[in-house]
Amino acid sequence: MRRMKKNIQTMVDHWLKLILCLIISMSTNISAHDYNNISITILESAVAEAKGAVCLDGSPPAYYHAKGFGDGANNWFLYLEGGGWCISDEDCAVRLTDRSGSSKYKPKSVYFGQNKSQNQTENPDFYNWNRVYVGYCDCSSYMGDVELKTNVTRRGARVFNAIMDDLLAKGMSNAENAILSGGSAGGLGAMLHCDGFSELLPNAKRVKCISDSGFFIHAKHLPGADKRAEYYANVSAYHGIRVDSLPSSCTSRMDETLCLLPENIIRDIKTPLFVVETAFDQYQLALNYFSNESTWWNCTNNLEVCTPSQLQTIKDYGVALRQTLQEISDTTSVGIFVHPCFRHGHFYEKSGWDGSFLLRDKTIAQAVGDWFFDRTSFQVIDYDNELPRFRNCSKFIASSYM
Repeated sequence: MRRMKKNIQTMVDHWLKLILCLIISMSTNISAHDYNNISITILESAVAEAKGAVCLDGSPPAYYHAKGFGDGANNWFLYLEGGGWCISDEDCAVRLTDRSGSSKYKPKSVYFGQNKSQNQTENPDFYNWNRVYVGYCDCSSYMGDVELKTNVTRRGARVFNAIMDDLLAKGMSNAENAILSGGSAGGLGAMLHCDGFSELLPNAKRVKCISDSGFFIHAKHLPGADKRAEYYANVSAYHGIRVDSLPSSCTSRMDETLCLLPENIIRDIKTPLFVVETAFDQYQLALNYFSNESTWWNCTNNLEVCTPSQLQTIKDYGVALRQTLQEISDTTSVGIFVHPCFRHGHFYEKSGWDGSFLLRDKTIAQAVGDWFFDRTSFQVIDYDNELPRFRNCSKFIASSYM
């Protein structure tokens, strides 16, 4: 058991370092005068006792805001950063000295590219909107609310509310169009906060939400299902996620902790939602208990070393993910873009936005834009690839797979 915990922690550390490297790559080597290089806003006022909205280490929350202009001045595109979860004081302690648990370690500026870019060619539908990147520092998908003060402060829901209040005061209350999006744990947060966000903007013409790699599946019939359910139950318990913050239509029919799983709440979300996923999510496959084989980590980091049985596990995951999303495709307000490339997260790079894998001849950027502006609906799930393509979407040939 200790060895398993150590391996899982090593995996988590690996992913955190990867995410950090990606963020750093967005925020370095950029001219100080580049209009896509956006400075941090530290929300000192959120720390006051009345709000008590702080990161795990007690530091104030932070975000990055590029102001809209022209006909986009009253439109808002928010993105909730992700970064996994922690489920104990010991687990969270390692987050206190990095960007996932403290605003002290967040970069002073972040490069806004892809869906946050001011480049009209790269981001034609949203380039002149107010674009906001919300820093993740609570490790609860912006849902925690524990009053007790310890060396780890669990106030994710208050962080979200404080930042929303600040943005409303800065003009978001006059929004004509608005999107709440997020990646990974932030994508889950975007779904869980989707209806509440919409209620903040009663006069807006359109309010919609987008989840980027935030559709974490239970996959009840695959190995590790009980552990997956237990993990999210631990997230809920440790961070004090309130029952009334979850859809009552879900909590009334099942254990409340299962209402953190998107498949159990997506039909309960009233606000239009777009789900961007891969059929083969590298993070979920690596860390969410789909295999306990000793070489599984090597396989999920290099498809070419996977054994036939490991490739079968990956195939089974792809079937489960597709079936789960197919079951909600009759919900017309939901947009779906499920491709076969082996990755986790999209909006931080060109290959996950305007240069993405094509489904029905559309990139993710085109599909999202058409869906948001009601030009056309979009629900496409790739069924042509029973095994993943490589991260860059080139074809993977599994010579050993039977």
